[in-house]
Amino acid sequence: MRNLRNEDTGVFNISWMHSSIKPLDQDSLGFNSGLRDLGSRSEIDVATDEPLAPVIVVIEKRAFVRECLTRSLKLISGHNVNSFPSVDSWLAVSDSILASFVVLCVAGKPDEAEMRRDLSLLAQSHNPLPTIILSDVEEPDEIIRALNNGARGYIPTSVPLEIAVEAMRLVKAGGVFAPASSLVAMRPSTKHITSSAHVDNGPFTARQTAVVEALRRGKSNKIIAYELNLRESTVKVHIRNIMKKLKAKNRTEVAYMTNDMLRPTSR
Repeated sequence: MRNLRNEDTGVFNISWMHSSIKPLDQDSLGFNSGLRDLGSRSEIDVATDEPLAPVIVVIEKRAFVRECLTRSLKLISGHNVNSFPSVDSWLAVSDSILASFVVLCVAGKPDEAEMRRDLSLLAQSHNPLPTIILSDVEEPDEIIRALNNGARGYIPTSVPLEIAVEAMRLVKAGGVFAPASSLVAMRPSTKHITSSAHVDNGPFTARQTAVVEALRRGKSNKIIAYELNLRESTVKVHIRNIMKKLKAKNRTEVAYMTNDMLRPTSR
């Protein structure tokens, strides 16, 4: 690891790469390499007239966790990460930083009023960005509450870092991420489902149907594998077989061709 301090700005540019960890595609999140870990407004370089590169914004009040998360995201993604101790400190300088999305960290059980306030402030800012909640809690009610309050993603801290980065990539691309493993608990038991309706899987097996549903939501192979408890190579095989059945050339065609195919039907 190399820490190079800019004497004029007080910003630390941190370069850290481990040979055993392969960064994601450098364009996967759409950022340039480099890192700025910013704890206060005084540390931000606003002297230059050149626009700053797009970054991930991390908001975490705990200094130790903030620094660890900032470095970890840099390590796994290879892209810029700016961190702040509060929503207010980020908004104070947000006009000077070209960012792509905000990761809002919530420690312990979320305070609904505080979370609603923070999400509202971020949404009403001069340049609102997609916001992702990173939380220790993964109760379905909390996830739904966060999404209803304006969050575009909800990542529990129980997921691997690489999956978290993939989820961020999905949100940046315009999607919405919520952990399927948590939300599935909200589904009614099959004992209570009447026999008057069923889902027509068409030409697909149950597992292929689950993969198709994930593809239609824009999820990457890594996320699909994580949520369905499969190997990524197995997901690729399923996608290949699905494309073969549909005579589709790519994932986009699969999503389009199955749009009206997998819907509940009455018996």
